[in-house]
Amino acid sequence: MSSVNRDVLTQYLDDLLKPEGFKDYCPNGLQVEGRDEIRSLVCGVTANQSLLDLALKSGADAILVHHGWFWRGENGAVTGIKRNRLKTLLANDINLYAYHLPLDAHPVLGNNAGLAKAAGWQQTGLFGEQNLGCIGTPVAGSTIKTLTDSLTKVLGRAPFVLAESMDQPVRRVAWCTGGAQSYFEAAIQAGADVFVTGEVSEPMVHLARETGVAYVAAGHHATERFGVQALGESIASQFGIKVTYLEVDSPV
Repeated sequence: MSSVNRDVLTQYLDDLLKPEGFKDYCPNGLQVEGRDEIRSLVCGVTANQSLLDLALKSGADAILVHHGWFWRGENGAVTGIKRNRLKTLLANDINLYAYHLPLDAHPVLGNNAGLAKAAGWQQTGLFGEQNLGCIGTPVAGSTIKTLTDSLTKVLGRAPFVLAESMDQPVRRVAWCTGGAQSYFEAAIQAGADVFVTGEVSEPMVHLARETGVAYVAAGHHATERFGVQALGESIASQFGIKVTYLEVDSPV
């Protein structure tokens, strides 16, 4: 079975995703150091205990996620849940890689790129803080109904929709995966007819009603499965190691 040295994989990922170009809320890259040689890597959206246990059971040498650990402002004490998670990795010599905003934004392997490809949208520009939001054109003749029906099929869940009418035409769609509800105003200013993200919060209701721009919350987890899968495929192709995506579902 093929293997890759941990330091070689770390350099490959950092060169590919360029985390130094982002102001993020967590460290990007190798978050927990494990064994030197990696033959089997598991990908998942979030480094929760369920994913760690599945990775351990599968014999993984490393785990790659979008949502890792050590978030800005969190309690740094290694107790309770944090202790259990770290113990699982350290006791079994498993590496943990996490890439947050760099994986959202990558133009080919990123979550935004993956969502657009799956939905059939063509990106024409960027907007919002750090240019993390995307704007472009949907499938010709799209309405809010056809767009959300397509998302339901692609993501396997029905999105939450705020719209004046489901027959409202969509000529420009803006999107930013995950918890990007704060980008709604920038999407409106960019000329979008609809903004698609993962989550919704109360102020978005009034912005949608008062501007006539539709808002679609398609699921934080659901919209952010694309990046780790695409990145895992890239690793497998580059190094020939075993890469497996494991789904731990989340309703959010």
